[in-house]
Amino acid sequence: MKRPIKATKEKKGWEVKMNLKEKILRKIEESEEPLETKEIELAVKDSRIKVLYRLYDLRGEQKIKGKQIGSGKGTWIWWVKKYIEKV
Repeated sequence: MKRPIKATKEKKGWEVKMNLKEKILRKIEESEEPLETKEIELAVKDSRIKVLYRLYDLRGEQKIKGKQIGSGKGTWIWWVKKYIEKV
């Protein structure tokens, strides 16, 4: 007999994803200048791949802007759209 999947596990994973996104967004909003991916990774204390996925999600939702600088797998910089446009 198969056991049903508990909704709490799925919900918990979703909550963790949202919490990480909120942490990242808060760090970028608090910054007065664009941040590199490495700086964000160190600030939220999570793996680089998770941080990158959340950054790409936030960029897709148009909450932040991002740009790759350098060639190949260069460094990405991230900033909040509303702060840059006011200047």
